[in-house]
Amino acid sequence: MSTDAAHLPSPARAAAGLPWAGYLLGFALGGFFDGILLHQVLQWHHLLSAVESSAVQDIRVQILADGLFHAAMYLIAAGGLWLLWRSRRRFAEPGADRLLFANALIGFGVWHILDGVLSHWILGIHRIRMDSANPLLWDLLWFVVFGVAVVAAGWRLRSGGGADGGGRAAPVALTLAVLIAGPVAALPPPGVSTVMVLFKPGTTAPDVFAAVAAVDGRTVWQDPSGQLWAIDLGEKGNPTTLYRYGALLVSNTLLPTGCLDWFRT
Repeated sequence: MSTDAAHLPSPARAAAGLPWAGYLLGFALGGFFDGILLHQVLQWHHLLSAVESSAVQDIRVQILADGLFHAAMYLIAAGGLWLLWRSRRRFAEPGADRLLFANALIGFGVWHILDGVLSHWILGIHRIRMDSANPLLWDLLWFVVFGVAVVAAGWRLRSGGGADGGGRAAPVALTLAVLIAGPVAALPPPGVSTVMVLFKPGTTAPDVFAAVAAVDGRTVWQDPSGQLWAIDLGEKGNPTTLYRYGALLVSNTLLPTGCLDWFRT
């Protein structure tokens, strides 16, 4: 038996892997869709917009929460991609494309149903449109259009049989969608000029102030170590300039810079 054959998944695992790959990838895409469209493009809410605590309402905390949310979607997407890879020998089976795409639709819809029930109505951490006079209307609209209707479409597609031939179109399309959506979700929201900057060990406060002056910005916040700073670049500041003044990482969220600072210490 060859080494490759020894590592192939069992038929039972391969059979279960393809459906769950669709569910997980669709679920992750639902989260990325929410984060990109509602958190960043339309800016209707952040993950914790309805939490009234003054500490939580700090925009840095809001951005951190969004970053952790996107990180969770990355983990789910990675699990879906791993299952998709393990079940790759099923791509040629009749109906494989239909099954994968249908389950992705179901996963996408389930995300919006879960978000509506849990985040909007049970926990109350945000609503679809925080600035609406009737937030329940928007919650229900999103719940039905992107949740119930999409799940119903996926269920109907999956129940339509497997007369079509197998192929790689759906696996490739879902993989590309996840790989594109993840980085897009990490882009800064429009109009946000504040970046988190982690400076190299040994960087002094005068060095940081020199970096801030070089981009014509201003300091907003720093952590107790003096290595992690929030800097407002203004409208024309170029974040890449900070790398010439000792910056180790420049990011729009606390998540990657904070994690790197933690590991570095």
